[in-house]
Amino acid sequence: MASESLFQEPVVEPGNARELAPDLIVIPDGGVELVPNIGIIGGSHSVLVVDTGMGPRNAEKVLAFAAEYAKGRRLYLTTTHFHPEHAFGAQVFAGEATYLVNSAQAADLAHKGPGYLEMFRGLGAPVARQLEGVELVAPDETYPEARDLDLGGRIVQLRATGRAHSKGDQVVTVPDAGVLFTGDLVEAGQFSIFPWFPPHDTDVSGLRWIEVMHRLIDTDPALVVPGHGETSGPQVLTDVRDYLELLRDETWIRRDSAVSEETTAAEVKALMLERHPDWTGQEWIENGVACLCAEHA
Repeated sequence: MASESLFQEPVVEPGNARELAPDLIVIPDGGVELVPNIGIIGGSHSVLVVDTGMGPRNAEKVLAFAAEYAKGRRLYLTTTHFHPEHAFGAQVFAGEATYLVNSAQAADLAHKGPGYLEMFRGLGAPVARQLEGVELVAPDETYPEARDLDLGGRIVQLRATGRAHSKGDQVVTVPDAGVLFTGDLVEAGQFSIFPWFPPHDTDVSGLRWIEVMHRLIDTDPALVVPGHGETSGPQVLTDVRDYLELLRDETWIRRDSAVSEETTAAEVKALMLERHPDWTGQEWIENGVACLCAEHA
């Protein structure tokens, strides 16, 4: 098992929740790795929770906060994708909320969830503690590509983006507030997370991810809640798109010149760190290079 010092305890702190718009709350990640930004979106008769936090103990705190906030309104839960810190607390919501996601994400959870549970348990004792007692539960409802959820006087748009960071990525838009929840399609101040783990998981696609970013930019939200990092304006979407396109271009230039993948990764990583010296998650750059090498035409 990895050293306990690699990660601090990935604990959600509902006490830090803040309002982004009327009846729209975000529980921020607090800059803690493996803690997601969590959304609470209300309408006149229902409240939607976006992501659970990692494991049942975090999810219990999120559910308690959401239930108190809802004040008797019906609860829904959705998750931006199946990865552990976003979805592996859904069991706590069973019987308390209706859990709905796109069908591709439900398939990801069923087919790859157990493997990710074991992989994340190996990241160290703080992570393993939060994953104690996890049971992977199927969603109550699925949709193919799009679902408009009526919360009462407020429609929330759930949209499957197609394969990018994962096969089952989903964005959540609150049109009346101009707020977009992206999950790990977007990180603020962090290099994009490429879960490229051949031969076990090669579903991430840098090329399709770029296409998704162009579509998200076209939606022109006022506020973007990334999977991790600070809530900010729409510029963060452009930042991610530009990074992914530069990563592709610099990787492919070297592949066209028959440079080895090892040399390509080293040179591209050095360039990216020079461009974004303040970004975290530099360990994901090599994964992105490897993914884009595999997608090289």
